[in-house]
Amino acid sequence: MSNALDKMTAHFRNKISGEMQLVKVPEWDIEIYFKNSNTLQEESKLIELAQKGKTIEALVETLIVKSRDKDGKKLFKAADKPVFMNEIDPSVLIRVVGEMNAVTEDTNVEIAEKN
Repeated sequence: MSNALDKMTAHFRNKISGEMQLVKVPEWDIEIYFKNSNTLQEESKLIELAQKGKTIEALVETLIVKSRDKDGKKLFKAADKPVFMNEIDPSVLIRVVGEMNAVTEDTNVEIAEKN
């Protein structure tokens, strides 16, 4: 790897290894931990959904991708998406993802939705 790539990957490793944030969800009786950063691959999927006008699916993807337990283990799998889309209170999901995004730097999804 070049010196520039080493610096770039070190920056991202530092960013994703930082302190997790917390959203308390009393309606679901859970605490969701998350990091402020996504990989470019994760962001790509979120941007694609937003650009196709699938904002709710982008919110669900955000929750699936970002949600962790206190030890950093993922809470949900991609296979859980149908349950989120059909069996979860949308107002709670929207609020939780909104809280996650409020403490996160401007996400590319928000940027894509503006364009």
